[in-house]
Amino acid sequence: MKRILVVDDEPAIVKLLQYNLEREYYQVEVAYDGQTAYEMATTEPFDFIILDLMLPQMDGIEVTKKLRHADINTPIMILTAKDSETDKIIGLEMGADDYVTKPFSPREIVARIKAIERRVHKPAAEKAPTVKIGDLVIDEQAIKVTRGDQKLHLTPKEFELLVFFAERVGQVLSRETLLNGVWGFDYPAETRMVDIQVSHLRDKIEPDPKHPHYIQTIRGFGYRMEAPLNVAQ
Repeated sequence: MKRILVVDDEPAIVKLLQYNLEREYYQVEVAYDGQTAYEMATTEPFDFIILDLMLPQMDGIEVTKKLRHADINTPIMILTAKDSETDKIIGLEMGADDYVTKPFSPREIVARIKAIERRVHKPAAEKAPTVKIGDLVIDEQAIKVTRGDQKLHLTPKEFELLVFFAERVGQVLSRETLLNGVWGFDYPAETRMVDIQVSHLRDKIEPDPKHPHYIQTIRGFGYRMEAPLNVAQ
């Protein structure tokens, strides 16, 4: 049974999420402040974390930042207020995988979790064999990426994004295509999410993120993954 940690200081929201997730046969653990959430996430295995940003003791942005620094790569969905655009961006920059704006539909939360599960945990027969692009080696079955002799530590969303690019080397992909293909939903006017995650991915796979070899920006269109013959280390 998949385990989900729900973190919010509003008992009504926690109860709503817990009820709907348990109906879908998830095991739900709850926390009402950031410090407790951080301690639970670093000592217990979870398959998913739903994390409010406005929390006592430690806010959701700090929790996300500390978890990523501790190499906890559990997918994190942050809950934000309707008008907190800055918080959404900061949350993604700290390593969150997705966000939902309050008020939200529990069905939407469940659907997004299931979409992520389908992509991350798809059957081995549907996963591509090991792919080599330049100095990158992507093993989708082992969920492992190396560059030369170096193992790269990607979050689940970064790994999904890299695989999506790797399956389409040479193709120009719009931000809308990436949103739909990697996040599984259409997000009108939410293309900033793509730019942030591409930036994160470049930081990890590119020897020099400011002069990328692998993921090129195609101005006015989106991004394209290249297979360079020689990559400067």
